[in-house]
Amino acid sequence: MIDLDNVAFRYGDRLLFSAAQLHVQPGEFYFLTGPSGAGKTTLIKLCYLDLAPDEGAVSLFGASGAGLSRDEIAKTRQRIGVVHQDCRFLDHLSVAENIALPLSVAGRAVSETDLAELLSWVGLSERAGAKPPELSGGERQRAALARAVMMDPDVILADEPTGNIDWEMSQRLLTLLVELNRMGKAILLATHDLALIRQAKSMTTTRVLRLAGGRLQQAGSDL
Repeated sequence: MIDLDNVAFRYGDRLLFSAAQLHVQPGEFYFLTGPSGAGKTTLIKLCYLDLAPDEGAVSLFGASGAGLSRDEIAKTRQRIGVVHQDCRFLDHLSVAENIALPLSVAGRAVSETDLAELLSWVGLSERAGAKPPELSGGERQRAALARAVMMDPDVILADEPTGNIDWEMSQRLLTLLVELNRMGKAILLATHDLALIRQAKSMTTTRVLRLAGGRLQQAGSDL
């Protein structure tokens, strides 16, 4: 689905990481951990072609990212849902309108039934008409997750989605991600929160990758 083959990335003269190998498979749940500044966000961006590697290759669903046109990249991204830590919304639109926005941008009809079910699933039915500035941190993250899955993607990429919310809300968000994984979605979640990873291990089968010292490696079982 998403393959990084011997990938390296630099910021100016600084080599952030090199020789990175990542193969995101259908139905798998991956955690990406490592110290701040190691390059977790950069690696996530490489996975949906928001950045291009300095060395190596990135392939999405069997197609080389280097060979895709801008329109082809946009179409391919419809199969990938992304949840950012600093989830951004259009503040003049309601929560429901923000969640439905990916479909609108893609020129696809919005099913009010499907939208209502999605709002209910993330526990935001009563906040559907609210504007983003009125939401709590946890509500914003759940809205961001709903928006990410609105297009029924094959893969969910989540970059520190629990970084700005409390433990109770983190567990709630994790439960939603585990449910998506059980539905067959591949999940790649970047986090520095080892307690969250341990909690996930008690709920489902996970693979933990650690990015540190410029290398991406399988983490040990002592997390």
